[in-house]
Amino acid sequence: MVDKISNESVNMLDQNLEKLKQIFPSCFTEDKLNFKKLEELLKPITDTKEESYSFSWAGRANSIKNIQIPAKTTLVPQKDESIDFDNTENIFIEGENLEVLKLLQKSYSGKIKMIYIDPPYNTGNDFVYNDDFTNDIQSYLEQTGQSKDGIKLTTNPETSGRFHSDWISFMYSRLFLARELLRDDGAIVISIDDNEVYNLRLILNEIFGEENFIADIIWQKRYTRSNNTTGFTTVVEHLLLYVKSDAFNANLLERTEEADSRYTNPDNDPKGPWKGASFLGPVTPQQRPNLCYPIINPKTKKKTMPSTNAWRRSLEEFNRLQREDRLYWGIDGTNLVPSIKMYLSEARKLTPINFWDHQYAGNTDDGTKDLREFFVNKVFDNPKPVQLIKRVIEHTCENDDLILDFFAGSGTTGQAVLDLNTGDWNLNFILVQLPEQTNDDNFSNISNIAKERIRQTIKKIHKENKQQKLIGTSQDLGFKVFKLAISNYKQWESPEDTSKLKTQLKLFENPLIENYKDLDVIYEVIIKEGYSLNSKIEKLDIKSNIIYKISDQEYFFFVCLDKQVKTSSLESLPLDQTVMFVCLDSALDDSQKSNLSKTCNLRTI
Repeated sequence: MVDKISNESVNMLDQNLEKLKQIFPSCFTEDKLNFKKLEELLKPITDTKEESYSFSWAGRANSIKNIQIPAKTTLVPQKDESIDFDNTENIFIEGENLEVLKLLQKSYSGKIKMIYIDPPYNTGNDFVYNDDFTNDIQSYLEQTGQSKDGIKLTTNPETSGRFHSDWISFMYSRLFLARELLRDDGAIVISIDDNEVYNLRLILNEIFGEENFIADIIWQKRYTRSNNTTGFTTVVEHLLLYVKSDAFNANLLERTEEADSRYTNPDNDPKGPWKGASFLGPVTPQQRPNLCYPIINPKTKKKTMPSTNAWRRSLEEFNRLQREDRLYWGIDGTNLVPSIKMYLSEARKLTPINFWDHQYAGNTDDGTKDLREFFVNKVFDNPKPVQLIKRVIEHTCENDDLILDFFAGSGTTGQAVLDLNTGDWNLNFILVQLPEQTNDDNFSNISNIAKERIRQTIKKIHKENKQQKLIGTSQDLGFKVFKLAISNYKQWESPEDTSKLKTQLKLFENPLIENYKDLDVIYEVIIKEGYSLNSKIEKLDIKSNIIYKISDQEYFFFVCLDKQVKTSSLESLPLDQTVMFVCLDSALDDSQKSNLSKTCNLRTI
């Protein structure tokens, strides 16, 4: 039997059951999960008490159900809105991010190093998101003004009894899917204010695990108070940092002049500047009797025993430090207790801290100035400063990493990545933004603002490179645009009236929608079969059929969308059981299907 190309995204429930099957194969009977067996295996570590700590809210069940509904949509390439589409590896996706995250699961699971998001804050205002995609994306098209019924807002007023619950449901499903995309050494950083920081911590603790909380970074978003407020002036926001596993390591930071200025060389030590560390430890002699021994000053020969505090190092370590001239007994050499010399030449880089002042990470005024560089008018409220996102990247990423922002807003993350790449970095981004309508005459929706910002950033870098005569730079100065759209595959709708069944069957004689484009169908195959959106598409020089070779690094497959596939065309292809060949189901007769399925991994539409 020939396998059909999937017409929907990966099913999260099936995917999680498969993971359980690999870990606990004995808990499955006839391919069904036996909960009793699973409970027996986990009994020593499960909480069987009736009363136990748990996190729940109104709408939890629906939120989980939303995760399990596969996406039946697709991503359509927009070459005319892109820059260097065929060569760039930066991606911008215009669409509802819950649907997009589902579509990305198969292709990008375990491939993202860092996710940064700045989601809508729960302030009692409207936000244009509706998570009901059970049947189609009509509600999305209506929300974003792409259908005749126009925009529809999802309201969440503070007077609502589900004010917090609606926001939690909104975030939970997206963060659940986001975690699956992270590498094992990956991290997620989320900007949030005081309204929901507590609930966001609860969501992240459940999805990522409390043990994977790293920091609540306090960012000084303002540097002046406002006397217009009735209570406290809010001058800070939070950045919550969670990781997928203990494989993550926060980057140490480059040393500063201020940090290095603490090192001096009062005794002209040939090893260079140093600073003293106390030889006295933090514990008492009673707590650590093994760290209590007499030390002798080499100049005065006076003997000293610890009193209130034990020594910090063992006798063996003391003797080693003495031999290596790493003990300092004062300017005249007569101190009773020495300091340990810590040399600047051996000093490590700086550990990050969880308070970022506005001079280090920018402020809201800087965010506005960053955007004003490209837009004369105010086109976006409260954009994050580019410097803030750069700091997030510097703390969490290495070269060649892939960064995801699925609340891209005005495109700050895209600019931060492109700016860093002008230096020693080599990063790529995937940005996702809902085409939420605006009141601006020049930009009909927010995603258009983000795309234009990225274009202007690339234009600026080209200009600077030209001025510096850096022609031929290897930096990726492009981005490819995709839009969330109705699937190219016709969706089966079971008619209530059985007399209409023949009509429905006749419609499916051609499985693709009318006026489809080959490129659109190819990208739908790419994303739903788990290949990268940066796959290379090559039209082969074959006269009898139009055949495309799709390559994703060392992997490749072939697609032919002609109404009939000729045997002579197939003979020129390097087909074997590891290579997928995709065509219309009606393009092959039964004999061809039987023969070809023995030769390669045949998939039909």
